[in-house]
Amino acid sequence: MDSILPSYRDPLFSIMLIVSLSLVISVVTYMWGLYRQQKEKSTLKKFLEKFESAECALDTTTMPFDHAMYNPLALLAKAFEHSGEYHKSINIYLYLIKHINNPIDKGELMESLGQTYLHAGFLERARAIFSEILHKRPRNAKVLYQLGIVYEMMREYDKALDVIEPLQILGEETRKLEKFLEFEKISSDKQILPQEKIELSIALLHEEPTLYRPILSLLFRLDVARAWSLIDRDSIHSILDILWFLPYAQLDLVTIARDENLSTIYYAKGYLGEASQNSGIFTIDLLASARMNGFEDGDLIFSYLCKSCKQTYPIPFTRCPNCLALNTIEVEEDIAKKESHIENSLL
Repeated sequence: MDSILPSYRDPLFSIMLIVSLSLVISVVTYMWGLYRQQKEKSTLKKFLEKFESAECALDTTTMPFDHAMYNPLALLAKAFEHSGEYHKSINIYLYLIKHINNPIDKGELMESLGQTYLHAGFLERARAIFSEILHKRPRNAKVLYQLGIVYEMMREYDKALDVIEPLQILGEETRKLEKFLEFEKISSDKQILPQEKIELSIALLHEEPTLYRPILSLLFRLDVARAWSLIDRDSIHSILDILWFLPYAQLDLVTIARDENLSTIYYAKGYLGEASQNSGIFTIDLLASARMNGFEDGDLIFSYLCKSCKQTYPIPFTRCPNCLALNTIEVEEDIAKKESHIENSLL
């Protein structure tokens, strides 16, 4: 007698079985997704709790959240960051990250939080944030760059160089960055003898001309003669402040006498008795002309412009403090009156 139960060979039975299995798999997958989402949210919350600080001026603990607040608060956080009120900016970012569920928005907020920690000088916190982002999105080139900058500022140059390889895999051009990190590693390594530093730095200069200013600055500290031998007539303006502040004892008078630009600079400075008035630098030629007409109280003051973000600073930099661009410094000079130096004796 045939069984009234459906046979496993019955096509209808097979279809029902497949549908049932699909439903079970879908439910399990959905439940697993919810569990994983809750787990990640809990993990992120615990991770962010490490960065909460009582020093923040804004109290967000009792602030109710509405999604319409996202854009205004994000803009406010960015404004606080630009004005240097980093604690307020950080507090808002932490508040938004805890309440936003959109993964894309949360990722952008995490990046902004890491950038704020970086600008504020909280390097270990910035490293932790960027590492957390890369743990979930390892192909994020922007965050890789920023993590490399953190290691660079922490003077962990080997770790900064380790970031180069994944950037290259992502198709990023890293040659200038790599050479810069190599130079920074050489110049800061106390185990390398001064003569070896000089040779390695000069070799790097031949490979990467954009390192001219930092390498010349190092050479003037280690070997003045080698530094003078590398003076490039076309790059004098990029190191004008370095040349201007050199003491008379460090001048190479033979090299200076052979170069009209250099002789005019040091005539304007008051180190030479005679020179032409043609350095190709307006302020220098103006000072030289004034000195030739009896005015000897002129001096130069310097400021430093980032060619990338157009911010100006009173001290030189290799990496812009604002936009973190590399080797974008432009030396700007202005004429000022020499300050009189009054020596006070305790005797």
